[in-house]
Amino acid sequence: MTLEKETKVLFVDDEESILDIATEYFSEKGYQVITANNGRQAVDILHKEKIDCCFTDINMPEMNGLEFAEEMRTIDNTIPIIVMTGYPSLENTIKTLQNGVVDFLIKPINLNQMEVCLRRVLKERRLFVENLLLKKEVEGKDKLEKLNKELYYKLDEINILNKIMSDVSEVDTSSDIYKLIVDMTIDLTKADEAVFYVINEVENRPFEVERYPSGSAGGPPTADTPEDISPLIMETASDTIPLLITENKGTKHLGPDILSFMSVPLKIQGKVFGIISASIKQNGKRFTDKELYYMSFMTQKAAAAIENLALYEHINRGLMTTLNAFVKAIEARDPYTEQHSNRVTEIAVLIGKDLGLDEEQIDILKIAGPLHDIGKIGIRDDILLKPGKLTNEEFEKIKEHPNIGANIVGQLGMWEEHQKIIRHHHERFDGSGYPGGLKKNEIPMLARIVSVADAYDAMASDRAYRKKMETERVLGIIKDGSGTQFDPEFVDIFFKLHNQHKIDDIYEFDIN
Repeated sequence: MTLEKETKVLFVDDEESILDIATEYFSEKGYQVITANNGRQAVDILHKEKIDCCFTDINMPEMNGLEFAEEMRTIDNTIPIIVMTGYPSLENTIKTLQNGVVDFLIKPINLNQMEVCLRRVLKERRLFVENLLLKKEVEGKDKLEKLNKELYYKLDEINILNKIMSDVSEVDTSSDIYKLIVDMTIDLTKADEAVFYVINEVENRPFEVERYPSGSAGGPPTADTPEDISPLIMETASDTIPLLITENKGTKHLGPDILSFMSVPLKIQGKVFGIISASIKQNGKRFTDKELYYMSFMTQKAAAAIENLALYEHINRGLMTTLNAFVKAIEARDPYTEQHSNRVTEIAVLIGKDLGLDEEQIDILKIAGPLHDIGKIGIRDDILLKPGKLTNEEFEKIKEHPNIGANIVGQLGMWEEHQKIIRHHHERFDGSGYPGGLKKNEIPMLARIVSVADAYDAMASDRAYRKKMETERVLGIIKDGSGTQFDPEFVDIFFKLHNQHKIDDIYEFDIN
């Protein structure tokens, strides 16, 4: 056996002669020898030195060999201990073996015998340490693999929760969220069937509003809950806590075709608004607490979304009611302009659709179009309703209505795009319009569209100061204004629509 560099051997004995002989012999063999006169000194050495093997006597003052062996095991249980004694006994032998002693030598001891013993125990120690390290390495790998799995599941869970929040936040109507809840239930739990119920407190029963798969056996969705499931749904609503049936073993109210079942309440302001249920009808999979957790998280986020959407829809309805009241007030003051805003909106929407605008831009036209003249609410009747020609001063007052209107809708929380249409629908393509003197593409595109529609209807309908113009004359003015008052592209689209009689249809419908 080849010695490792600086192999340290500790000799513990109260006989100085034995320590001297051992030191001289093993030092010449290439070992680093450390000695101690008793167990107490040896313990101190162990705290300071890294020892590879230890020879110790049993009978020593202060701390004997058995006590030392026991203490040594608590410091480093990989160090082999060889006991040397001149008075062997069965009791001492048993005690030393219990304390991790690997060999037992009887004094007087042959030095060659000691070296053979030392080489053997060092080899065994090396194998023991290697096995111990290998075991720790395996345990470390197992622990690392376990941690990696836990991390993977945690990341997967975070991704799922983020997806739930993202999907729910993208829904913009209350009706759409019911379908989303059902679809997400199927996706999250891999259920065979999912149903969302709204709880009717008056009749104390649930009503089905959305399900997957839609309908039963290819037919239309049922009007309400099947009688066998209804009590479980109402039980969940009453308890206000989720219900999980991992394995259906004859569960009351569950038919034999349902193998596993969940129902989770959706609560708004502390009251159960609805219940989402999920069922497994095929062998192999069963619901777990993890799926129940995902479902509960989803219903919490869906409840908040429903509440916010309901609040938004309520506020939006109130806002539009207020704004429409302003429009009605203007029309009541000026009978000649009645329905003017609606016709302008219809013409503008036709131009926008032919231009290929997206749904969001069309919706902006539908909302801002009827409100484009709302600022006239701030113009005095003697100017707004004057039958004759306006003075320069009066016309300057009229020119204030786009800014007044934009400020009104701005204070009521309308979007900036709506304000732009109201503020700039009297700008001219050549820059000579009002209130900003904008020109060409400086004028917001939707305002340029409304400008064409507004001018046409203003000339094609009766006004306080004149009767409506002949259609041919109106068309001529619109054509002449292309490139000066109006965006040429939108004038071309207007004439295309007019030639298709789509503009006439608006006025035909209005007359009827």
